[in-house]
Amino acid sequence: MGQEPQLGVPPLGRVTFAMLREALRRGWADLRRAPFFGVFFALVYVLVGLLFALVTWATGKSYWLVFAAVGFPLVGPFAAVGLYEVSRRLAQGRALDIYQIFGVIAMQSKRQLPSICAIVLFMFLFWFFIAHMIFALFMGFSTMTNVSSSYEVYFTPEGIAMLSVGTVVGALFALLLYMITVIALPLLLDREVDFVTAMITSFQTVLANPVPMLAWGAFIGVVTLLAMVPWFLGLFIVLPVLGHATWHLYDQIVAAGEALSEGAVPAT
Repeated sequence: MGQEPQLGVPPLGRVTFAMLREALRRGWADLRRAPFFGVFFALVYVLVGLLFALVTWATGKSYWLVFAAVGFPLVGPFAAVGLYEVSRRLAQGRALDIYQIFGVIAMQSKRQLPSICAIVLFMFLFWFFIAHMIFALFMGFSTMTNVSSSYEVYFTPEGIAMLSVGTVVGALFALLLYMITVIALPLLLDREVDFVTAMITSFQTVLANPVPMLAWGAFIGVVTLLAMVPWFLGLFIVLPVLGHATWHLYDQIVAAGEALSEGAVPAT
């Protein structure tokens, strides 16, 4: 079905901006070579996002967004693994057998991926708790208003302070989430390692290569946000390209590490 993963963390090399460009080039090429898988996995995100956005708009109840935030951490990593597996098979010249690819995805439920999904979910829920605390801290003594329809509350001094603090705290949560998953997810597919080791490895990789890796994270955030307008349609292109590119970035980092460990000079 899928190739047997090797044991342990591979040697990881230095990350360069040339790797980022090459990862995007390969990601775009993979989407063009296997558009069905890219569109299918993006469709999971788009349909869930549209569903909860429409339900939230129709009911006026923002708590539906909580269900969306709970669902994405559970489904998202498995969809990402599907894109990684497609890229791996294309690079190795293996057949894109739909049953084998979905078999590899299903196999992850018996490995370490559910554990990292649980960590991501916990972080999402903790962020919701912190967000409510920030709201209560800054808006607790304000006149009761429907914040879903009375947008002027956000332009009060308290509202501006709440948005400022919330944005900073949310950005820190997003940064931490990115740092522990950007390398961990492809690593868990590629190697037989525990999820804690995978997250630590990912975190250390970002720390060791702060400029290119933070630039990569910022790029992912910006293009994903832009792709959501209008009606999430841009995600049909952006998500598969980024998913494929993430695998190719990981693959290049591993190749650079192996070249260094063998005493060769890695290509940039």
